[in-house]
Amino acid sequence: MNYPLDKAIITASISMAALFFSTGTYAVDEEAAKALARQNGCLKCHSVSKKMDGPAYKDVAAKYRGKAGAEARLIEHITTGEKAKFEDGHEEEHKIIKTKDMNEIRNLVNWILLQ
Repeated sequence: MNYPLDKAIITASISMAALFFSTGTYAVDEEAAKALARQNGCLKCHSVSKKMDGPAYKDVAAKYRGKAGAEARLIEHITTGEKAKFEDGHEEEHKIIKTKDMNEIRNLVNWILLQ
């Protein structure tokens, strides 16, 4: 049997999925991201809107907005312990996120980028 409506729905679904994955955008679980940030002490140095020892997440998002590789760059930053530079010129190793679950890490990074 031929079901043109079913084919149209399937085609539309595939097109939407392709758009969704090609843009690198997906739904962020805000509560899970905040919980991971709290568990890892991120909010001791960062806040969403105010600069603390580290930059505000809204400033991080503004810095990387529209830049290719933003997600990968931030993932590298929170998973490798690379040096974080401070306004007074000193550097410290950035704390490494404790989870190895890439979905959790990507969720956190994309939450930051959405600020």
